[in-house]
Amino acid sequence: MSGLGQGRADAVLVMGEALTDLVPDEDGTLRPRPGGAPANVASRLARLGVRTAFAGTLGDDGFGRRNEDRLRTAGVELDLCGRSSLPTALAVADPGPEGTRYDFHLRDTATFELSDVSDQLERFSVVYAGGLAAVVPPASEVVLATARAAADRSVLAVDPNVRTDRTLDPESSLRRLRELCALGHIVKVSDEDARRLWPGDTPEAPCRKLAAEGRLVLLTRGADGSSAFLPGDVHVSVPAVPVVVTSTIGAGDAFMAAVLAHLVRSGVLRGGGPAALTAAQAEEALRYAAAVAADVCGRAT
Repeated sequence: MSGLGQGRADAVLVMGEALTDLVPDEDGTLRPRPGGAPANVASRLARLGVRTAFAGTLGDDGFGRRNEDRLRTAGVELDLCGRSSLPTALAVADPGPEGTRYDFHLRDTATFELSDVSDQLERFSVVYAGGLAAVVPPASEVVLATARAAADRSVLAVDPNVRTDRTLDPESSLRRLRELCALGHIVKVSDEDARRLWPGDTPEAPCRKLAAEGRLVLLTRGADGSSAFLPGDVHVSVPAVPVVVTSTIGAGDAFMAAVLAHLVRSGVLRGGGPAALTAAQAEEALRYAAAVAADVCGRAT
């Protein structure tokens, strides 16, 4: 993986979905807010000062226009973003003490009509893939093709962000996400993701295995902090930043964006790639990401 992304602009391409979350207020009223893990990552990256392009498709409805406004306001480049006459996919959030569950309305939407942008990868030092677009057809085929190309030409960052829904085949979805993780140079999983993707193992076991194969692997544990696993059986952990939690929606995406922003801005990816990071560099990235995620958790939705 040495030399990946060298000689390219310090820019990130984010591929995936921009959908709309319907989040309940205290009185149960559902309030729409722009969402989708990749769109969240793109917006946060741009706000953190990283040149970012979003390769998704926006619907021709009020939700799609609101998603576009959010991305543009953050400073995300949309020249690779498609437009469609179809509506925007919806995710109905159901927050609870164990996290947030979602009920999805995905079919026949613009959100998963993605275009192949593999011929544009030379413009970017880092490519992000993950989210629902990685498992919902027809987007899933495009995401996989782009990820395969990016694995050879750029630094590929993967966040499987495992989701379950009655319209998704769990076996096929998990198989696709495991393939994406195997392609990635940077892989971020939550402890819940790890248990679903590799049942029967502790969350740390697959992280160590992936890192031993030459990756930077990030494991988040919510209030219990996060860890980074590097080749050579090296790993570091940092605690979560204490915060009065208002909502955890988007915190994992903010964490991922912050790690990427820190690595891009610091220039450490220009050397031997993410696997060449030192423990100290990985710890610095984790601490920065923990602070950004805590800020998201402490804000009202």
